[in-house]
Amino acid sequence: MLSKKTKYAINALVYLAKKKDKTPTLISEIAEKQNIPQKFLEAILLNLKRDGVLASKRGKGGGYYLLKKPEDVNLAEVMRLFDGPIAFIPCVTHHYYEACEECTNESICGIRDIFFEVRNKTVEILKRATLEEIITRENLLNPDY
Repeated sequence: MLSKKTKYAINALVYLAKKKDKTPTLISEIAEKQNIPQKFLEAILLNLKRDGVLASKRGKGGGYYLLKKPEDVNLAEVMRLFDGPIAFIPCVTHHYYEACEECTNESICGIRDIFFEVRNKTVEILKRATLEEIITRENLLNPDY
């Protein structure tokens, strides 16, 4: 299950990606429009800025804006940033590998083999799921939007 932090990050990113003028947006506006607690959102946006997904501008007309194109931000990177590995067991994670304590031979472990396949398919889908793809799907689901 996604953490609230990851879900809020995705909602905020989609909101920023939908902005036609791409001007900086105040945290308070994002929080209000996306129903996200503002203090929680501040920390999330800072993480996204540190990771190079967002940038910010101070002062009048300031706020956060996408640094990357919507088609270059995928759900796999957002999930990894906030939730860590995209795998059910540690021996199949790409970035966070750990051997399982009870396993005697990974190379013949059927459990690992199944969960490795699940991880690969999941990551494949999440990498294709960009902000642009999310917006496209929303537009197809709600043409009047």
